[in-house]
Amino acid sequence: MKQLIIVIGVLLCLSNNALAQGKKTVKKNKIKQASVTKTENGKTIFESKETFDKDGNTIETTDYTKEGGIKTTHKFKFNNEGDEIEDLEYNTLNTLVEKKITKYNSLKERTEEQYYDVADKLTKKHTYTYDSMGLKTERKTIDATGQITCVKKYMYSKK
Repeated sequence: MKQLIIVIGVLLCLSNNALAQGKKTVKKNKIKQASVTKTENGKTIFESKETFDKDGNTIETTDYTKEGGIKTTHKFKFNNEGDEIEDLEYNTLNTLVEKKITKYNSLKERTEEQYYDVADKLTKKHTYTYDSMGLKTERKTIDATGQITCVKKYMYSKK
């Protein structure tokens, strides 16, 4: 029993480290999957699971409820440069809830995120603006009718 507890402890530490690591570390160590569990009052519960491709990109994440059931699952696709271009969100019943498509400019800066509902109807989009140094300066949220609903400004200081 004591050995089992030690093995579980080691596995928990390893899985937490994998989730905290960057893409290069995941790729270098050929990690295929990482998970996070939590033990409260003697009960171990899965919190999340992350699956990686051969390049270290996260291709799927699953979040679990406190009871251990699946809360949400996200499945990701990437372009040849390793940028996320699609995020499909599924609910508890593995039904598609939302699709997000991300676009980039020639400098690999994210320029737009388009959100679609289950009927593949555009629900909103975010557009991003950058300054000459490549720093994000603005994010506009635009609803399905084309109306700007929110503008977020980003400011930077070297002090």
